[in-house]
Amino acid sequence: MPNIKSAKKRVKVNKTKAAANKARKSNLKTMIKKAELACAENAADKDVAVKAAIKRVDQACAKNLLHKNNAARKKAHLAKLLNA
Repeated sequence: MPNIKSAKKRVKVNKTKAAANKARKSNLKTMIKKAELACAENAADKDVAVKAAIKRVDQACAKNLLHKNNAARKKAHLAKLLNA
Protein backbone atom coordinates (compact mmCIF):
# COMPACT_ATOMS: atom_id res chain seq x y z
CA MET A 1 0.00 0.00 0.00
CA PRO A 2 1.39 3.44 -0.88
CA ASN A 3 2.31 5.97 1.78
CA ILE A 4 2.00 9.20 -0.23
CA LYS A 5 -1.45 10.79 -0.33
CA SER A 6 -1.53 11.24 -4.11
CA ALA A 7 -0.44 7.64 -4.64
CA LYS A 8 -3.25 6.45 -2.37
CA LYS A 9 -5.71 8.45 -4.44
CA ARG A 10 -4.32 6.98 -7.68
CA VAL A 11 -4.94 3.47 -6.32
CA LYS A 12 -8.57 4.35 -5.61
CA VAL A 13 -9.11 6.08 -8.95
CA ASN A 14 -7.48 3.24 -10.89
CA LYS A 15 -9.66 0.69 -9.11
CA THR A 16 -12.82 2.63 -9.97
CA LYS A 17 -11.82 3.13 -13.60
CA ALA A 18 -10.81 -0.51 -13.99
CA ALA A 19 -14.26 -1.58 -12.78
CA ALA A 20 -15.97 0.81 -15.21
CA ASN A 21 -13.79 -0.38 -18.10
CA LYS A 22 -14.50 -4.00 -17.25
CA ALA A 23 -18.24 -3.36 -17.25
CA ARG A 24 -18.10 -1.49 -20.56
CA LYS A 25 -15.98 -4.18 -22.19
CA SER A 26 -18.28 -6.92 -20.93
CA ASN A 27 -21.32 -5.08 -22.27
CA LEU A 28 -19.57 -4.63 -25.62
CA LYS A 29 -18.84 -8.36 -25.89
CA THR A 30 -22.47 -9.15 -25.00
CA MET A 31 -23.81 -6.83 -27.70
CA ILE A 32 -21.48 -8.33 -30.30
CA LYS A 33 -22.52 -11.87 -29.34
CA LYS A 34 -26.21 -10.93 -29.57
CA ALA A 35 -25.67 -9.42 -33.03
CA GLU A 36 -23.74 -12.48 -34.24
CA LEU A 37 -26.45 -14.79 -32.88
CA ALA A 38 -29.19 -12.75 -34.55
CA CYS A 39 -27.35 -12.95 -37.87
CA ALA A 40 -26.74 -16.69 -37.47
CA GLU A 41 -30.42 -17.33 -36.76
CA ASN A 42 -31.48 -14.86 -39.48
CA ALA A 43 -33.71 -13.09 -36.95
CA ALA A 44 -36.10 -10.37 -38.05
CA ASP A 45 -34.35 -7.77 -35.86
CA LYS A 46 -30.80 -8.63 -36.91
CA ASP A 47 -30.21 -5.22 -38.51
CA VAL A 48 -31.23 -3.51 -35.24
CA ALA A 49 -28.92 -5.79 -33.24
CA VAL A 50 -25.98 -5.16 -35.58
CA LYS A 51 -26.60 -1.41 -35.55
CA ALA A 52 -26.63 -1.41 -31.74
CA ALA A 53 -23.42 -3.47 -31.60
CA ILE A 54 -21.66 -1.16 -34.07
CA LYS A 55 -22.73 1.84 -31.98
CA ARG A 56 -21.32 0.15 -28.87
CA VAL A 57 -18.03 -0.56 -30.70
CA ASP A 58 -17.78 3.13 -31.64
CA GLN A 59 -18.42 4.15 -28.04
CA ALA A 60 -15.75 1.73 -26.79
CA CYS A 61 -13.29 3.16 -29.31
CA ALA A 62 -14.11 6.70 -28.17
CA LYS A 63 -13.44 5.68 -24.54
CA ASN A 64 -10.10 4.09 -25.55
CA LEU A 65 -11.26 0.58 -24.67
CA LEU A 66 -10.45 -0.54 -28.22
CA HIS A 67 -7.80 0.53 -30.68
CA LYS A 68 -9.31 2.25 -33.71
CA ASN A 69 -8.15 -0.52 -36.07
CA ASN A 70 -9.59 -3.19 -33.76
CA ALA A 71 -12.89 -1.30 -33.71
CA ALA A 72 -12.88 -1.01 -37.51
CA ARG A 73 -12.21 -4.74 -37.81
CA LYS A 74 -15.10 -5.60 -35.48
CA LYS A 75 -17.46 -3.27 -37.36
CA ALA A 76 -16.44 -4.76 -40.71
CA HIS A 77 -17.02 -8.26 -39.34
CA LEU A 78 -20.51 -7.32 -38.16
CA ALA A 79 -21.35 -5.63 -41.47
CA LYS A 80 -20.16 -8.69 -43.36
CA LEU A 81 -22.40 -10.94 -41.22
CA LEU A 82 -25.38 -8.66 -41.80
CA ASN A 83 -24.90 -8.54 -45.59
CA ALA A 84 -24.22 -12.27 -45.98
